[in-house]
Amino acid sequence: MQIFIDSADIEEIRDAAEMGVIDGVTTNPSLVAKTGRPFKEVLVDICEVVNGPISAEVVATDHEGIIREGRNLAAMHENIVVKVPLIAEGLKAVRTLSEEGIRTNVTLCFSVTQGLLAAKAGATYISPFIGRVDDIAGSGMELVQQLVTVYGNYGLDTKVLAASIRHPLHVVEASLLGADVATIPHKVIHQLLKHPLTDIGLERFLADAKKIPSR
Repeated sequence: MQIFIDSADIEEIRDAAEMGVIDGVTTNPSLVAKTGRPFKEVLVDICEVVNGPISAEVVATDHEGIIREGRNLAAMHENIVVKVPLIAEGLKAVRTLSEEGIRTNVTLCFSVTQGLLAAKAGATYISPFIGRVDDIAGSGMELVQQLVTVYGNYGLDTKVLAASIRHPLHVVEASLLGADVATIPHKVIHQLLKHPLTDIGLERFLADAKKIPSR
């Protein structure tokens, strides 16, 4: 399973990249707004740090507007993936962009039927929002499992990108279910590293190292 970082904070992205654990980046308008920086400036910096798929979201909601924004974004860098909302106009645009060889990430997926339509339209990635489904007493992981199964049944090429991940268990479950990608907040990436036995073991090793004679 590939790991993307879900962030627009260049310092968070650089930290994860330096650990060698991320394969790409996903952003959205909310994440970019938190930086207080211009959208394109943020994307340029990310492209310089990460050599992998970088999802950048359009804000238009009409077919022509999405296509126009999508083309402009894709022209910025070969690694840009155009993030498109899962609406009728969005799917129309996904079809057009796909035919032009532009990769897309269809976002805000909350049902297997939505995911099936996105795949039929030619989406490169589908982003089921696990945490938000859980928030309304649904099962985000069941949605991931359904998408993986349906795509496998019919040989659809769209990759399942587990999004809205809240904690390490989401990552474990997504990987066990066969999600192609998990996009993970910086905080959760660091939580994946944590284990009390690792801390205890390191503390003991360092304490014993001090007992070793220098000569």
